[in-house]
Amino acid sequence: MLELEHGFRVVDVNAQLDPDEQSIATRGREISPERLERELHQAGVVRAVVSPGAQPGDVSYLRPNNAVARLSVDRPFLAFARINGPRDPSSKTMGRLRNLTASRAAHHTDPEDVEQYAYDDRFHGFCLAPAVDGLPDDETLDMLESVGLPVFVEAGEAFTPRTLSETLLGRFPVIMSSFGGYPLNRDLMDEAIDMLDDHDDLYLDTSFVCFRSVLERALLEHPDRVLFGSGAPETHPNVGVMEILTLDVSEDALAKAFSNNATRVISALGPGEE
Repeated sequence: MLELEHGFRVVDVNAQLDPDEQSIATRGREISPERLERELHQAGVVRAVVSPGAQPGDVSYLRPNNAVARLSVDRPFLAFARINGPRDPSSKTMGRLRNLTASRAAHHTDPEDVEQYAYDDRFHGFCLAPAVDGLPDDETLDMLESVGLPVFVEAGEAFTPRTLSETLLGRFPVIMSSFGGYPLNRDLMDEAIDMLDDHDDLYLDTSFVCFRSVLERALLEHPDRVLFGSGAPETHPNVGVMEILTLDVSEDALAKAFSNNATRVISALGPGEE
C-alpha cells in the first residue's frame, strides 16, 4: 500500500499490540510490532498509543502490559497499561446488586498495580475495556484519580456513554473510544458529543466513526476535544486518516484532531518526543 502524503503531523491514540500468541485478543487480528509500525508509517502516523488485547477472564494483565512496554522501546509506540476489575459495568439492577458484594481477585488490578504503572516511565496512561474486563473497585479508581494519568476507555453499546459518565467521569482525563458508539451507533455518538459540554476532562477518539456528519459536528462544536484514533490493527491506519482528511473542516481543525489535541492530553506524543 502506498504511503499517504498529507502534510499533517499525525499521532494515534488507539492501537492494539499483542505481544505473543497467548495475548491475541478474543476479538481482533494478530499483528507483529514490525507490521504495526510499518502500517502506521504508511499512514504518516509518527507516534501511537498501544495497549494489549483482551485476556481470558481469570488472567492478569501484568505480563502482557510489561511485554507491550518492552516492545515499545525504540519504536514509535507509547504503552498504556490495560487494567481490569471485579465490578459489573452494566447499569441493570442485577449488575448493581452483584457489585454490592464484588471483591478483587488475584488477577484484578489493585491500587498498588496502578501506582506502580503510573510511576514506571514505560507507561503513559491506562486502558480500560469495562464490557470485557469489568470495572475497578473504588479503591483502585481512587488511585487512578490520584496519579492523574489519562485513561482510554472502550465504550459503545456494551458500555454506553451514559454508563461511562455515571462510573468514571470527573476523576481523571478520559478518552472515550469511537465517540462512544461502537459499533456504528449514531445516537450514542451524538450523546457523547453532547456530553462534552458538561465534562472538561472528556475527549473523543475517532476510531470506527465513519459518519462524516458526526465527525464534522464534533470538530466544529468541540475542536479541542477530538483525538485521532485508528483502531489498528482491526483497521489499517490509512483508513482512519483518510476519513479525517476528507472532512469539510478547516486545516486548523484537522491539525488539532491529528496531533495538537492529543499532545495536550498525553505530553509524550508531542513533537520532539519521537
